[in-house]
Amino acid sequence: MSSARTGLGNWHRVIEGGSKPEELAAMIHKDAVFHSPVVHTPQRGQTIVVAYLSAAGETLGNDSFEYVRELVDGDNAMLEFTTEMDGIHINGIDLIRFDDEGKIVDFKVMVRPLKAVNKVWEQMAAQLERMKAG
Repeated sequence: MSSARTGLGNWHRVIEGGSKPEELAAMIHKDAVFHSPVVHTPQRGQTIVVAYLSAAGETLGNDSFEYVRELVDGDNAMLEFTTEMDGIHINGIDLIRFDDEGKIVDFKVMVRPLKAVNKVWEQMAAQLERMKAG
């Protein structure tokens, strides 16, 4: 079984379980990198990657969230998703690279159309602020 298949099994389990930070941390490499659709610079390190993925789970992971396509090649996986936020249809891709143990080492999110990117930015910024305050 490829590292991506192993990692994706864990990813789907954690997402379906509510994207709990401690469960995310267990599957993210300590030197992982996160590429946000709304932050210019890559975010580096397990702690910050967990924070971004937790915030994404809170904002994007509503009842309308659905993965609609999955492609796997060796240690890479591409998951296409759709969701709706405040009446705006969002279409996006999670591009994930896993290490030999199935841990996430690189996670890139791409979102379309532009009004969806703006909505994701607005919601993610608010969620990250709530997480800092809490």
